[in-house]
Amino acid sequence: VQLQAYGGGLVQARGSLRLSCVVSGRTFNNYNMGWFRQAPGKEREFVAAISWSGSNTLYADSVKGRFTATRGNPKNTMYLEMNSLRPEDTAVYYCARTIRVILATAPIEYDDWGQGTQVTVSS
Repeated sequence: VQLQAYGGGLVQARGSLRLSCVVSGRTFNNYNMGWFRQAPGKEREFVAAISWSGSNTLYADSVKGRFTATRGNPKNTMYLEMNSLRPEDTAVYYCARTIRVILATAPIEYDDWGQGTQVTVSS
C-alpha cells in the first residue's frame, strides 16, 4: 500500500490551500484515514481523521472550524481543505491510513503513511 500527499506550498496568512492524498495498492478492507503535521523540532501532531464513508470526522482543537477533511470518490482519495491559515500551521503535512475502526488520533495507531507535503504560511 502506498500513500501520496500533495498540494502543499507557500501561502500568506489568512489564505487557503487544499491538500490531497491518494492511496494505491491492495488494501482489501475499508479504512479510516488521517492527517498529521510536523513542524521543525516538534513531534508529529494529529490534525484530522475521517471515516471510510466520510460521514464521521474528528479535528484537533487548533484547526477546528478552519480545516475540513473529506473523502473522494473513489474512496481511496482524501482531501484537507485549509482556510484562514496561520503561520503556526507551517509544517510538513502527512496523510495516513488505519485499519482500526475508531477515528484514531495517535500516530502509532496508523499503519501506512505518505511522504509528506510542505505547507508554509507567511505572516
